Amino acid sequence: MQIETRPSALLLAPETPYPLAGGGALRTASLLHHLSRTYQVDLIVFRQPGAADPAPQLPAGLVRHVWVIRLPQNGRSLLARVLRNAGRVTRGVPPLVDRFSGFERPIEEALQGRQYEIGIIEHSWCAPYWEQVSKVCARTILDLHNVESTLHARSAHVERLGTAFAHRVFGHASLELERDWLPRFWQVLAPSEHDAELARAIAPGARVAVYPNAIPATPLPPPGNEDVIVFSGNMEYHPNRSAVRFFRREVWPLLRERWPGLIWRLVGKNPQAVRQFTSGDSRIEVQGQVDDAVRELARARLAVVPLLAGSGTRLKVLEAWAAGLPVVSTTMGAEGLPARDGEHILLADSASAFAAAVSRLLACTDLRTKLGMAGRLLLEKEFTWEAASRKLNF
Repeated sequence: MQIETRPSALLLAPETPYPLAGGGALRTASLLHHLSRTYQVDLIVFRQPGAADPAPQLPAGLVRHVWVIRLPQNGRSLLARVLRNAGRVTRGVPPLVDRFSGFERPIEEALQGRQYEIGIIEHSWCAPYWEQVSKVCARTILDLHNVESTLHARSAHVERLGTAFAHRVFGHASLELERDWLPRFWQVLAPSEHDAELARAIAPGARVAVYPNAIPATPLPPPGNEDVIVFSGNMEYHPNRSAVRFFRREVWPLLRERWPGLIWRLVGKNPQAVRQFTSGDSRIEVQGQVDDAVRELARARLAVVPLLAGSGTRLKVLEAWAAGLPVVSTTMGAEGLPARDGEHILLADSASAFAAAVSRLLACTDLRTKLGMAGRLLLEKEFTWEAASRKLNF
């Protein structure tokens, strides 16, 4: 009988890493796979009401123990959301901090009597659980998917009135949380050097390293070359929602008129969050969540990333590159990626420039092929799970 000699590691995640749907899941899963090479891994994961049990969805043998914490039901009506967020503004508590707080007891019960060499907490929303995790872990790591204070500050600039005010309140509260908690961890991971610099400026005592967003290596899918431009992501995520609003109101009318057969397709979960921007136009298709995002993206001619706010690096760009698609993005949408305008990607920030860049690609097959392949090669070099894991020192 073989005796297990690997040290133990703990991962605490507010989002389930499987299925691999969305940037948060992909980043968490990449760390989970890296840990499993060296450690016996235990996982604490939160479960949304009505969601499938995350434990059976994990690949066999990836983790040793899984503890699932059930989140309470939240009202989904517009009135319930407005009242809930009004209360959060009044208390100065960001929505995700509020949603994932208050579970100290079940975490302590799960960890009772255990010891780990390393403990990783995903997202700054859960950073206060350092209090419980640090008691049983020799080293603690906080994985920043975004710099939340920056994300809220940028969102405040693109929203209006009450929504902008709420983002300013949440941005200030997130900044205080980051200043308080980042220095307590043995190491903080950021998805790009840009975000690492932001984190160091916020918390000079924090030990910040770069661990890039990445996706699993995947064969190049066959091209579909449909008369389609595609946008992908979780439509409930507020930077994606503002991107859809901007594209629908300011960019799409320009493209719709110039390219009569063109379809704009949206791929990703929670499509109801952008229904007000997508309904009423037969040439806007809403695909919803799909099993294989890369293969679905490959059906289109190009991907658009019209983000006006955000933090971290965009998995939607990486997935488009994996599909061999050229990408038109705002500067914000490509932030943190070593992509050069005209070589790996086309960048455009105004509505007219964005429409012109999309039209340029639609009109030139050679340019689409050149940019798509350049993006694919950059992905293979730096942004697969295998390439990204070489950046880690644990």
